[in-house]
Amino acid sequence: METMNGKVAMVTGAAAGIGLACAEGFAKAGATVILVDINEPKEQAEKLNSEGYKAVSYRCDVSDTQAVKTMIDWIVTTYGRLDAAHNNAGIQTPQRPMAEITDEEFDRTVAVDLKGVWNCMRYEILQMLKQGGGAIVNTSSQGGVTGFPGQAAYIACKHAVIGLTRTAAIDYAAKGIRINAICPGVIRTPMAEELMRRNPDLEKELVRDIPAGRLGKPEEIANAVLWLCSEQASFVDGHALLVDGAFSIH
Repeated sequence: METMNGKVAMVTGAAAGIGLACAEGFAKAGATVILVDINEPKEQAEKLNSEGYKAVSYRCDVSDTQAVKTMIDWIVTTYGRLDAAHNNAGIQTPQRPMAEITDEEFDRTVAVDLKGVWNCMRYEILQMLKQGGGAIVNTSSQGGVTGFPGQAAYIACKHAVIGLTRTAAIDYAAKGIRINAICPGVIRTPMAEELMRRNPDLEKELVRDIPAGRLGKPEEIANAVLWLCSEQASFVDGHALLVDGAFSIH
């Protein structure tokens, strides 16, 4: 279904995993999609173009405020507008108790996982105000509504992303800008696959706590993000959508 036909969409953290699946979803739904990552995803964009879709890659460190402003300016100069944005770029801290996380690790996690979302939202919103509306989805996590041992900095940021999403949604709801968050559970991404290769028992341990009895697929997150950005979700605003196989209510 070409629910995004003629639209311009941007996805950060688009080199692999959830971000790449969402970029592919936007492209297949008819959008021109800008794939953004700190490691420019040229091959991923070229693959989409070779399949007949409209895609371009862009390198950006979302923790760099000026770099984000320059990126949004470039998108608008090149394509004239920005209809949908998925602020997905993020990192995780090493897993250990809170008091053992270093200042540097905390600051870097906040810079990417929270300030990166803040930076992107700021300039996306300014553009969407000029053009009369748009849709933004921020990636939080099932950890944005729960706790998780050894990930204090990451979990704090994911909680904060939901608070930022909800407040911004209130600020701009009357201006035609819808802002929601997606909260993925454990998803079978390349990073998860590598962890499971190193620890053969890990998948069994993870699945044990998921009522659905399996890990999620990146495409399942992409489907939810595309719905939140589409006219089918026109009255959904300020929502943190859990896509986690019922983990969070188990």
